[in-house]
Order: sequence, then structure tokens, then C-alpha cells
Amino acid sequence: MTELGARLKEARIAKGYSLDDLQEKTKIQKRYLSAIEEGNYGVMPGTFYVRAFIKQYAEAVDLDATELLETYKTELPTNKTAETLGSGVSIQKGDQVSGNKRRSNVARSSGPNKKFGDVMPKFVVALFIVVIIAGFAFLMLKQPSNTVEEPKETPKTQENTNVDTSKNNATDATDKKEETKKEDQPKQKLSDGEVSADNITTTYTLSGTKKFSIRVDVTGENWVGITDENGTTLGESGMFAAGDQIKENAKGKKSVRIRLGAAANGKVFVNGEEVKFVTSPSEQPTQNIVIKLAEEE
Repeated sequence: MTELGARLKEARIAKGYSLDDLQEKTKIQKRYLSAIEEGNYGVMPGTFYVRAFIKQYAEAVDLDATELLETYKTELPTNKTAETLGSGVSIQKGDQVSGNKRRSNVARSSGPNKKFGDVMPKFVVALFIVVIIAGFAFLMLKQPSNTVEEPKETPKTQENTNVDTSKNNATDATDKKEETKKEDQPKQKLSDGEVSADNITTTYTLSGTKKFSIRVDVTGENWVGITDENGTTLGESGMFAAGDQIKENAKGKKSVRIRLGAAANGKVFVNGEEVKFVTSPSEQPTQNIVIKLAEEE
């Protein structure tokens, strides 16, 4: 056990936390917390996560993370060992199976589906052009021939005038009703994010919609987990690679929390609208994004 690990363990015990309690509090897997206490950094997914997990551990037991990382920096793996650490991780067989299963559930475009997706827009455009040409030809055929004598205009009677006026009034009323209906339709609005005191969690309020779908586009190696207001995990959580995409339908939930181990390697979308980070990922690598549904008035 390293001096850093011993200090963290003492602080945990002083708080009365078990490793299970700390796992629930930090959302870091128990085996990683145990590895930090033992100084066994080889089981970590990468050098970046060693410092990030130690920082979260320290904050959870009320220690100064910056002071700890500076004091025991000689015990931590350096950037030069990042490649060795990342390639030397001992992943259990069960974790590999879980990872493969998770990858199979991730939405991505490949193979025949990709080819179909490339051809489909062209087919739609061609079909649209054909419909326009057919409609134009039909209108041309309906036009009267120039050689036929045009009938004399029949004077409008008072009855005809009244009928036409009523039709116009009905049409105007329908148009106005449709315009009003469109104006009354609520528009989705996502509030500016409010950063909490820990500088890790940013909360947004979603209003003007009943839809509640979450999507995370992974742009680099990243740990992603999604939970609801009760702390229940939605879908799969864990390490994802660049190109992975996580989708969850949160309809019926009051709020969701998206935890990103490396915020710079992920983009979060709510009903297709991208959520802008308030705190720069360079300042705070690990972030929690909380989306709350506004209460109906």
C-alpha cells in the first residue's frame, strides 16, 4: 500500500464509509477504489483516470485533492507511462463480454445499412422531381385549347355572390385557426446551465416539450453513465470508444444525470438539441450534466 493510498483509506474509515458506500457516492467501481488504496494503478483504464478517480475519492472524504496530488505526485504514473498503463490493463473475461455486449447495443451506421442510407436521399430527390414533372404535365393538359371559343361570362347573381363570399370567409377562418394553432404549439426550451458548488455538476431545466430523449456521442475514450432522479441506471454504463453513441428514452422521468469521465470526449443532446458545457472540460475533466423537466403550471 502506498502512502497516498493509506491516507485515503484512513480518511474513508474516519468517515465511516465502506468501499460500497464510496462506490455509491462517487459512482467509481469498487475495484478501482480498492486499487487506489493499494497503489495498484495497473488496473485503471488509463493514466488520465488515475488522477481523476483519486481527485473524486479525495473530495468524497473531504480531503484537499490538489494538495494530495501535488504531495504524492512521485507515486503516480506519468504521461510517459500512459501508453504502457493503457495497454497493460488486466481486464477480466466478464468485463470483455460486457463490453462486447454494450458495443452491440450502440447505434452506429455500417455495412448494408450505411449503403442504404447513402442511396435513400438520392432516391427521394429523384421521386420528388418526377412528381413535380407529372403534376406540371397534368395541369398543362387541363388548360383549354386556344382554338376553342371561350364562353361568354355569365353575370353573377346575388345568390352566387353570397355563396362565393361565404366560401372565402370559411377559408379565411380555417387559415387563421391553423395559424393560431401553430402559434399555440409549445417550443422546447433548455435553460442556461447552473453550476453547483462542487464545480462538477451543471443543472439545466427543459421546458415546452413532453419528449425526453438523451443521446451521447462519444468522440474519444470515455466513461459514460446515465441515471434517473432515483439513482437508477438507465441502459449500459462504463467505458466507451470513439464513434460510440448512447441513446436513452427518459420519458416519464423527472430528471436524468449524465456522468462523463472525460467531458472533452463526449457531446450530450436532449431531444436532438446539443447541451453546451458551462464549465470548460479543460478546467473540469469529469462532469455531471443534470437535465430536469420543468414542472407544469
